[in-house]
This record gives sequence, structure tokens and C-alpha cells, in this order.
Amino acid sequence: MHIHLLNTMYILKSSMNIKLAKYIESDFDLFKTMVSDDETMKYIAGSGWTASQARIHFDSMLEINCKEEGLGFYKVVNQENEFIGNCSLERYKYDPEILEIGYVIKKEFWRKGYGSAICQEILAKANHLYPKLEVIAIINPDNLASKTLLEKHGFELYFRGLEEGQSSEKFILKRRSVN
Repeated sequence: MHIHLLNTMYILKSSMNIKLAKYIESDFDLFKTMVSDDETMKYIAGSGWTASQARIHFDSMLEINCKEEGLGFYKVVNQENEFIGNCSLERYKYDPEILEIGYVIKKEFWRKGYGSAICQEILAKANHLYPKLEVIAIINPDNLASKTLLEKHGFELYFRGLEEGQSSEKFILKRRSVN
């Protein structure tokens, strides 16, 4: 894995040759197409978003992308430069000393190893930027693929229940202190 600083955005490469780059305004149509798909959004919002919902979320993501170098929302492309999804690394809204990761993969790229590659890259980024901070991920309990992916990368379940009216599970990757 290699991390390259290119202007103010990180380009990350894994063995699958995926690239992560912070979203910019011209990426909106890619994002909107992905989040409008009911199947892709099943475990995130229950169904696809409308164009106006996508716009509200995208604008919020762009705003977050400007706040702190290295943290934010990233589009993910494969070696053929196809848009395959997105991921995020941000401070957890209830505790800024914890990082939160997230990811969405377009359904045509499911079960091809991209989730693992994205997880590896975003965790490498978290480790590079904030090696002492714990990392969490919040998922829908019905999303078994996501649960398996997180456990494969060392995350452990620490919460199961309702949050903001939705059933969720929270996983944590605890950092080991080295003396």
C-alpha cells in the first residue's frame, strides 16, 4: 500500500489498484447515480435517495472535505477508472477523539473484493494520520457482508440497538498501545 499526497488530496493504491480521491463538485452525478439505487442503499437508508436528498448529502460531504486535511469523503475508482463507490474517514460526531469509517459500493461491484481493498486503504490512512485513535464503523445489523468485512479487519461489536430511530450495530477497532 502506498499513500501519495497530490495537491491537497490523497490518492491511495492497494493491490487491487483502487484509487481514493476526495469528492469535488464535478463528481455529483456519479454520487447521485449510486445513491439513487434502491438495492445499493438498502442497508444505508432503506431505499435510494431522491436527487434533492443526494444533493443535500453531497453538499454536506463537500463541506466536511474542506474542514480537516486527510479526513472526509472519497470517491473510489478501480484500475479501469470506473467509479465503484465511496468511503469516508471522519471524526465520530459524539467523540472527536474517535474516527469513523464508512463505505458504499455500487451493486455491480459487490462480492469482488473491493470492500476489503477499501477497508484496507481507509484504515491505512487512519493509521497514518492518527495512529492512536480508535476507529469505529456503524452498520445495519442485516448487512452481513459488512459485518464480516469489519470482523475480518479486526473490528469487534460493542453496541447493538437503536440509534436515531434506526437499528444499528457499532464496531470498534481498538488501538494497542506499545510501550
